[in-house]
Order: sequence, then C-alpha cells, then structure tokens
Amino acid sequence: MTLTGSALAVLRALVERGPSTRPQLGQDLGLSRPTMSAAIAELIQAGLVEPIGAVQGGMGRRAVEYRVATHAGHVIAVDAGSTHIRLRLSTLDRRLLHSSLHPLPQSQYALTPQISAVVAAAVAEALARTEADWGPLQAMVIAVPTRVVGPEGDTAATDQEVIYSNFTPPPQVECTLVNNVNCAAVAEYHYGAAQGRQTFAFLQVGVKIGLGLMLNGQILRGVNGAAGEIGHISFPFAPGLTPQRGEAERYLGTEAFMARVRAGWPADAGPPPRDTYELLARAGTGDATALAHVEEHAAQIGAVIAICVSVIDPGLVVLGGGYGASPLLRPKVEEVVRRLAFPAEITTSTLAAEATVLGAERLAVERAVSALLGLPC
Repeated sequence: MTLTGSALAVLRALVERGPSTRPQLGQDLGLSRPTMSAAIAELIQAGLVEPIGAVQGGMGRRAVEYRVATHAGHVIAVDAGSTHIRLRLSTLDRRLLHSSLHPLPQSQYALTPQISAVVAAAVAEALARTEADWGPLQAMVIAVPTRVVGPEGDTAATDQEVIYSNFTPPPQVECTLVNNVNCAAVAEYHYGAAQGRQTFAFLQVGVKIGLGLMLNGQILRGVNGAAGEIGHISFPFAPGLTPQRGEAERYLGTEAFMARVRAGWPADAGPPPRDTYELLARAGTGDATALAHVEEHAAQIGAVIAICVSVIDPGLVVLGGGYGASPLLRPKVEEVVRRLAFPAEITTSTLAAEATVLGAERLAVERAVSALLGLPC
C-alpha cells in the first residue's frame, strides 16, 4: 500500500496518540487544513481510518474525531515469562480487544517446552475470540526469557527456538521473538518511568535478573543478542573462590534468595514467608526480620547496578520485574549505588508486571504498520 507523505504522517500520529480531530493533528504535524482534509480522505478510502463522532473543539466548534479503523487489523503480544504467560490482543492504536493471564504450574528458570505449551493455549484462546470486524492479524511479538538472535545468528545456542516446541504461530503472520527485558525497557521508554529519557537502564529482578539498555532512544542488543545480560556476570570474587559463569543470576534470582531467607529465618520469628510476595507484605507492615532480608537483598542488587552505572553511565536506572518493582527496594539500592558508583537516578517501574507485554505490543504495532505500508520492519 502506498500513501502520500502527509497521509503516512497522520496515520502514524493516530497510532501514537489515539483518537484525534483534524485541528489537533494539523497543529501537531504542521499541516494545513486542505492537506489534512486530503490526508484523512485518503486514509478513509484505504480503510485505515474511521470517524468516531464529534467532540467539542476550540472556539466553541465541534470537530469530528478520527481513529485508526478497527477493521485495519490487530496484533498479538505475548509475555512468555518465568511464572506467568500474559497476552494482549489490540488494535493498531493499542485499544485492548482481549487479554489473558495464565500462571505456570511452577517457576521456569529457562525457556522450556512447558512455557511453549501455555503460550500455545493462550494464543489459541485469543484466536478463537477474534471477531470478524477486528480485521486481519497483522503482527505477533513474543517476549521470551532468553537472549535472541536473528536467523543469521546461532539460534541453537540461545534456546530461543524452544518457544516453538509446542507452539506453532498462525500461518498468516510472521512471529517475532524479542528478549523480555528489552520489551520491558521499550514500554518504560514510551509509557512508564523513563518517558522523556533517551538513555537509561532497566533492571528486571524476579526468578532471573536482566538488564535492558536504551541508548539514544534505541535498544542495545549486542552482537550475540546478549547486551544487558548482567546476570551472566562471573561471581563471586573472593579469596579462595573461583568465579562461575552466570552465578550472579543464580545468586540474586528470587528462588535462591528465598532459599537464603528460609535458611536464615529465626526460629522465634514464626514460620518463614512462603514466597517473595509474602516476604514483601511482611516487610511492608514493619516486620523487622522480613525488612532486614529485603534490605540485604536490595544492597546486593545495588552493587550489581553500581557495576552497570560504572560501565554504561546511563543516568537513570528503572527497577522492575515481579520482585524488583517493589518500592521497598529503592532506598537501599539508591544508598549503595550512591556509595559505589557515579551519580545515577534510581526509580521504580510504573508499569510493574505489565511492562513486558506492553513493550511487546508496542513492537508488534510498529511491525504491523510497517508491513501494512510495505516499509522495512
């Protein structure tokens, strides 16, 4: 499909900002009224834009509001996480049409056939609920808990193809795999705690830990798709100990952390917390033992962030993930980073558990619009 430059700009603006009137779009894009009228007419004729009613405009006049046509198509975004599978099915301007959440029977430390099976069930359910006036499925992005390389890379080494062990993508659309932490960083950049910041780091702390690096508005992926794999830091460093590959992730991940909590829980403090949710809940109520464990872990996370700040100097680090997004971590993390590294603002994700699937949705929409218009993805 070929559009004039003005029509393309209007379509992208509607995708980005949602329903808008011609005066609003014309002012933002610097387009004259005749040019705006021609662009809207072109997009309506192409079936990409539809009017949805009139709203009160400036000077007392009512103006017709337009949005991306629902029947222009939809996208599916999947967060294939370590504990849950999240799915969003949305229009090209990110109106939510269907969503679902599927807990995994047990935490998965790697991308496994079990994750693949639950993804298959979630996607099948979404496709069964698709309505005819939602138009065609235009793109699908799956956020996976592993590094990702292109077809020219060593896909066997990344295990990324495991996602297809029990799942076959719909035949009408290309399925794109993206690292889950990078997806979360994309969402924080567009909708969350990093809005307006061109360079920052996003640290996800949950069953695993990972780092997403946004440099000058672009995700840094690295030659091997491994940029930001901070959990692969060799650890520990101490006399008589040999650093092990990936040991930092095993030590700081929540499963090993909770094992230490249970082992060190005083007998006179009652039963230990069953998981990090209960630990954080107890710490939030002032339980001194729970709070001490959370602060100790936060100090260790702060030390890892200090390494990132010393190497990348991102200026901002966003804490996220199922455990890392807790506001209880931030004070101690800030204290440790301030002591060990260069100045960096530390903040907490505003998107929490939804960050990854929202980032995948954003990337799916970008791919869908590019594919629709015959532009490079």
